Formats: sequence, C-alpha cells, structure tokens
Amino acid sequence: MSPHLNRPHVNRIGTAVPAHDVHLPFLGFARTLLEDDRARLVFDRMAERSGIAHRYSNFRPGSLAAGEVDADGFYRRGAFPSTGARMRLYEPFARTLALDAIAKLDLTGEIDRITHIVVASCTGFTAPGLDLQIADRLGLPASVGRTVVGFMGCAAAVPALRLACDTVRADPRARVLMVNCELSTLHLQETSDLETVLSFMLFADGASAALITADPVGLAVEDFRSEIIPDSADLITWRIGDQGFDMHLSGKVPGRIAGALRGDPEDPAGLLRGLGTDAYDLWAVHAGGRTVLDAVEVGLSLDPSRLRHSRAVLHDYGNMSSATVMFVLARILAERDGARGLGLAFGPGMVAESFRFRRAGRDS
Repeated sequence: MSPHLNRPHVNRIGTAVPAHDVHLPFLGFARTLLEDDRARLVFDRMAERSGIAHRYSNFRPGSLAAGEVDADGFYRRGAFPSTGARMRLYEPFARTLALDAIAKLDLTGEIDRITHIVVASCTGFTAPGLDLQIADRLGLPASVGRTVVGFMGCAAAVPALRLACDTVRADPRARVLMVNCELSTLHLQETSDLETVLSFMLFADGASAALITADPVGLAVEDFRSEIIPDSADLITWRIGDQGFDMHLSGKVPGRIAGALRGDPEDPAGLLRGLGTDAYDLWAVHAGGRTVLDAVEVGLSLDPSRLRHSRAVLHDYGNMSSATVMFVLARILAERDGARGLGLAFGPGMVAESFRFRRAGRDS
C-alpha cells in the first residue's frame, strides 16, 4: 500500500462575501466615536496604513451625515442591539453566506458522496446549528457526520482543517465539506475606547468552503503543529457581552508574534519543523492585519514577496476571522507556482496554529 494513499488533500476552495462594501462608511462612523483630537489622529494614521481597501457586510451602509451606522437602523446610536438581537440575524445571514461559498465549490453530482461536515465559526451560535442547516439545504444523507468548531477565534480554520484531514486519514473514502463562516460586523460596539474602535478598521464578514478528500488533487496536507505563546492570554480576548461579543485586541500582539517566531529555525520542535524558511516557497498566513503580517515577516526574516497572497486578501477583504486563511489558501490553490508551503494562523490564547502542505503530485 502506498504511504500516501490516505494523504488528505484540499481539492478545492470556494469563497464568498456579502454584497455591501462597508470599509469607508465604517471608518467614518468609528471616527465619530472618539472623543479627542489625539485619538482621532491615531485612528486616522492607523487607518491610512492598514493596507485595507475593502470590507464586506450584510448591513447596507447608512448616511453618516444623517447619523446612521447602517441603512436599516440595526445599529442606532444610544441603543445598540442586544446579543439576542444580533444572534437572531446570525442564523439567516450565516446560512446564506455559507451556502454561497459552498456553491462556488460546484459539487454537482458529488453531494451524495459527502460523508462529513466540519463547520468553524466564532461570531455566532444557534441550535440546530449551521452544520444541520447546511445538511438540510444540500440534501445530505441523515447519516452525515457533523462537527462544529466554535469560539476559537481567527486561528480556528487550522483545527477545523486538522479534524477534516484526520477524518480522511482514518478512512480514505471520507469526503469532508469544511465551512468557515464569520459575521464579524454583527459585533460593532458603541464605545470611545481606542483599541476597540481600531478593530472597526479590521474586521469583516466572509465564508469559505473546502472539499477535503484522499483524491490526489489540489494541495496535499502533510502535518499540523500548535504552539501556545507564553504569557499572552490577555492580549486577544473574545467574550460574550450583553450587547454583542466584546473583542479585545492588544497593540502588543504583533510584537509578541514576532518574538515567538524568532526561535531557532533549525529546531525540529519549532513551527518550521527544523527546515528553515527556504524550505517553503508557499506561505498561507492569516491576514490578521498589516502589523500582524509585518510581525511574521520580521520574526521569520521573510522577503516581503512571500506574504503577497496574505496582503492581497487583507487589501481586498480585511480580517474575516477564521475564514481569512482559507481565502489565502484559495489564492495559492488557483496558481501553479511553488511546491511546498506553510500555513500559519494566530488566535486567542495566544496560539500559533500551523500546517504544512504541498501541491498534489510534488513529493520531492
């Protein structure tokens, strides 16, 4: 039996975003929350240097002159919605966006062969969950295996992918549909706290869908490795509040990431598996923000061209939490250049989640 018979492959990836580009309107609204000129200057400087041009949401932009955040009045100044109200929108919004991403996979003639669903999301909860809603809409068999990876933040795509790959390794006949769906714009906060307001220039909505099987097509996934970054648990937090989920993203995050990545590149226990950066010509790094990508470049001494796909996703879509690294991987999959890659994502903990991959058929 070939040692690669059960090697899982990401055969293809579909991506989707909502219809409304809200980047500039959200920047305008966020600026009005700040109470002094110094804070507004900091915000303007960070927004200008963010590397983001577009972000998408289910909410239609409102008229800033009229004091509107969104055109439908979901966010009303002085009366931002409760967590319950936000979750009532999560269910239909997430279902529609996830199905849009799945449609991009073009599973015509393959639906009845799907054996498992893995769903990752940290921006909403509902039961019956998105896994069951997808199974129902696609007409999957009642025996389909279902798993939801919840509330793991921006790094969640990697544990979800690990679960999908483990399923294929255990049974080469398995065909896993993996979905990442995040609705970050359901959690805007009315606050003058600068760190919170700065998140208004980063986060957006997006969904990805991937087909993972033993078929030797696409990207062969080799292995996974996780690392908890010491003394960093308070730097990224994501807690459920009375008015949405409360995000805390410390300005110390990039420095801590750079420091964690500065270890010995030839250490076999490290994220690079002791091979150094030259062993990888494909880099799928979570586009958490310009400063995060800068920190990865500095920490690993990478040439800026290595993170071109991540910077392109950040520019075009912003940070879509767990879906973001899958958007990066989709761009790599669409090209034919390069042979061996490393995926990296960071999330609350703080954790660094990594995986290695190759283009199908390139085992040398």
